Amino acid sequence: MLNRVVLVGRLTRDPELRYTPNGVAVANFTLAVNRPFTNQQGDREADFINIVVWRRQAENAANFLKKGSLAGVDGRVQTRSYENNQGQKVFVTEVMAESVQFLEPKNGGQGGGNFGGPSRDNNDYQGQNQNRNQNQGRKSDFSNFDDDPFASDGKPIDISDDDLPF
Repeated sequence: MLNRVVLVGRLTRDPELRYTPNGVAVANFTLAVNRPFTNQQGDREADFINIVVWRRQAENAANFLKKGSLAGVDGRVQTRSYENNQGQKVFVTEVMAESVQFLEPKNGGQGGGNFGGPSRDNNDYQGQNQNRNQNQGRKSDFSNFDDDPFASDGKPIDISDDDLPF
C-alpha cells in the first residue's frame, strides 16, 4: 500500500501551535495549492488542504511560517471522524506532515530550511555556508543574472547563417 502526498502552496493563516497534555507540540495550518488548470472563466482555482505537523517541526512551523509563506509539505493523507455537539458524525481529511520545507528566504536571507526528515551534522551546514559565502564573493561573467537572454525586446534578432550550428 502507498500513501504519500507532496504539496507546495501558501499558508492561508498563521500556524496554530498547541501542546498535548503530555507536552507534545502539534501545529495546524491550511495550505492553498493551485490547480494546474484554469476554470471556464480563465481563473486559476486552488485547493485548501489542512496540514497537521507534530513535535519539533510543529514548533519550527509556528516560529518561522506565517500567512502567505510558501511551503512544501511531504506526508500522508489521514482521515478521522468524531461526533459533534449536535450528535452528527463529522469526517475530517488531513495531511499528516512528515517533512515541512520553508521555500522562501526569511527577510531576504538565504534559502529555506528542511525541518523534517533526516538530521544533518552541524559541520555539514558550516561547510555549505562557507561554500555559499565563497560563491557570493565571486563576480559572475554575466552582469545581470536576472536578464532573460531569450526575452523579446521588440527589436529584430540579427543572426548570420555562420552562427547557426546546422
